[in-house]
Amino acid sequence: MLTDALTRLRNHIDEVPSRLVNFSEPELTDHLPGKWSRKEILGHLIDSAINNLKRFTDAQSAEGSYLIQSYNQNKLVVVNQYQKLPLAHLLTLWSSLNRQILAVAEAIPTDTLNRSIQISQAIQPADVRQLHTLGWLIEDYVIHLEHHLKTLL
Repeated sequence: MLTDALTRLRNHIDEVPSRLVNFSEPELTDHLPGKWSRKEILGHLIDSAINNLKRFTDAQSAEGSYLIQSYNQNKLVVVNQYQKLPLAHLLTLWSSLNRQILAVAEAIPTDTLNRSIQISQAIQPADVRQLHTLGWLIEDYVIHLEHHLKTLL
């Protein structure tokens, strides 16, 4: 399953920029009240890539289960000013981060992919918490990306 997720990620890296450049600036920046614009969704995906790249690297050397902490998604979209940045800049950053995620993920040994991770209560309440692995986390990253690509594209 991880191989399939990484293949899909590689395809998204190739396809997303060529599809987004076809949108006009108003199509990239317009949004409904309380919703993100296309640029802000792309910015959120950049933040997700940054945070998950750190998780994918840190989890490999964690003593015991690696604890995944949440991050303030809405605040990061605002403080990073994704709405105001040129699309080319956002696409370069998003693509570069995801290429690095591919490089890291493809180099992880199978036994390391099976390391356990814990999701903090801020993300997943204890009563629904399940055991997961680093491999699962990488697959979940791609699924999250694809969820947002449905809105973005």
